Amino acid sequence: MEQQWEQLDLTPWRCPEPLIRLKLWLRRAQPGQSLHILLGDPGSRQDIPAWLRRQGHQVLQLQESEACLSLQLVVGVMPSS
Repeated sequence: MEQQWEQLDLTPWRCPEPLIRLKLWLRRAQPGQSLHILLGDPGSRQDIPAWLRRQGHQVLQLQESEACLSLQLVVGVMPSS
């Protein structure tokens, strides 16, 4: 089965909107699912990768410029709540 890569472009929004939208995406995500995330807001660029790692997800920085941070997220095992 070929892995599908989704993209979530959060560059139009400022904190806290990118995190809210990411949390909504994570609600329907499955462990092992991948997501390409684009962040523009300086606060989100710093906070979201750290938050994702604390939640147990794998985060790889793909590219960073003055305007955008590009991340690859691999969803970890979601806590049962």
